[in-house]
Amino acid sequence: MIESLHIENIAVVRSLDIDLRGGFTVLTGETGAGKSIIIDSLGLLLGSRADKELIRTGERGALVSAVFSGLSKNIIDSFAELGFDISDGSVMLSRAITSSSSSAKINGRGVTLAVLRTAAEKLFNIHGQNDNQQLLDPCNHVNIIDSYAQNGELLAKYSEIYEKILQKRAQIQTLEKDSREQYRMRETLKYQISDIDAGKLRVGEEEALEELVLKLRSAEKISKSASLVDKALKGGEKGMGAIYLSERAAGALESIAAAVPEATELAARLRNICYELEDIAEISADIVDFGGEDPSAKLDRAEGRLDAISRLKKKYGSTVEEVLEYRAEAAQKLDLIENAGERREDMENELNALCDEAKVFTDRLTEKRRSASEELKRRVTETLAFLDMPKVRFDVSIRAADDFGANGRDEVEFLISTNVGEPLLPMAKIASGGELARIMLALKNALNESDGVQTVIFDEIDTGISGKTSRKVGIKLKEIGRASQVLCVTHSAQIASLADSHLYISKREVEGRVETSLSVLDENARVLEIARILGGIEITEKQTEAAREMIAEGETYK
Repeated sequence: MIESLHIENIAVVRSLDIDLRGGFTVLTGETGAGKSIIIDSLGLLLGSRADKELIRTGERGALVSAVFSGLSKNIIDSFAELGFDISDGSVMLSRAITSSSSSAKINGRGVTLAVLRTAAEKLFNIHGQNDNQQLLDPCNHVNIIDSYAQNGELLAKYSEIYEKILQKRAQIQTLEKDSREQYRMRETLKYQISDIDAGKLRVGEEEALEELVLKLRSAEKISKSASLVDKALKGGEKGMGAIYLSERAAGALESIAAAVPEATELAARLRNICYELEDIAEISADIVDFGGEDPSAKLDRAEGRLDAISRLKKKYGSTVEEVLEYRAEAAQKLDLIENAGERREDMENELNALCDEAKVFTDRLTEKRRSASEELKRRVTETLAFLDMPKVRFDVSIRAADDFGANGRDEVEFLISTNVGEPLLPMAKIASGGELARIMLALKNALNESDGVQTVIFDEIDTGISGKTSRKVGIKLKEIGRASQVLCVTHSAQIASLADSHLYISKREVEGRVETSLSVLDENARVLEIARILGGIEITEKQTEAAREMIAEGETYK
């Protein structure tokens, strides 16, 4: 239940703190004092649009916060799913608005507006004239039936399959694109794959060719340098190069090794130098080896190959790897197009399997809805009879839809006949404002145990009714208040006199500005307020006595 409500800088409210009790509470007051502001403020916690016009003139922002306590295990568990531990059975919701922004918090932690709305809907709901009008839209009727039948878990499972059905249908539609477009794409992909394949690209080839081209462009200089190295090391025709001379020097040292021991080491070092020089000579000879081919012809061929690779890179990617990746993706796309018929058949089979699976859930939903509708019809009819609509007939039409929808495969609509002999028709064609208010109350009375919400707020449910009917509406609200917290904004003395707690809202002028204040009425003040509502310029003893009688009579319904 709502334990306390704080409203700050909204319309004529500067700062207002309301402590609420369980049971049936009414809120009355003079016109323009701000009763609707209470409802609008609670609506902000339910995620309604934050109109900057709500902010009190001259203030930068507004704030609404509410503390809820005594919460049920189901509500505690549902908050745990949202990531909040409220195991102590209490939680605080708040929303702040400025002229340019809005923020929301749960237990002081920032949340999105969607999360705030989800959380608030588990704690309380508001029924006003707009909700009565929503009864006229058949699209809302299936939600009411599902709430009464407690179909939430079943609907969640069905929704998962329904989403898959929508995705599969979208995939099938993608395959059904214009055939000429598919043909053009197929031919383009074939050409691109053939073009890349003709290039016979290999990763690393381009780098190797660039090194070869650099070498071939310096072939003459390389040849001269290699020849010079060969002569220096091998001595040319005379054979008197560095290798020969080093070998002779090593031999000379070896010949004196017996007499000069250190000559052995020097000779060994020279032998190593000889081996190193021989290796250098061989490598140098390989540098100038062009495989017996004219370097100029080999250069032309290498540059031509690089040009071919460059052309493919300009068309399909900045590197050889990207070109090959493009080719792989093109092959995949081509495979999808060429196998579209086979894939279409596979997808149709998958879709049929999903539809069969969904049908299991929709059949179960239909069964539960039909069963729940019978019980709902009985309870609503009984309540409406009590609320001075004794001849009313209320029915729930459940027809099979042509296709699966977000809520299954049922078209649900409430039908009503308010007069004897008249046929059952959609409510939009028959029900008046007063009748809609009573139908909404009858539905809420039936849903009270199934929707799990512990606080119900009614805004001017007395619209279009008076006298005895208003009294019966009040009795029904008091009955709902035995199981839930009920807060009702009313102009009816017949309803207000039945409340367990009575709040009075008024306005006063403070420093040249109007401010709203609120008080909890004691027994005497309550009598005077009921008498005021009964009418007249001045409160008479007769009105006061009538108010006392109404309050006393209301006590008998506890």
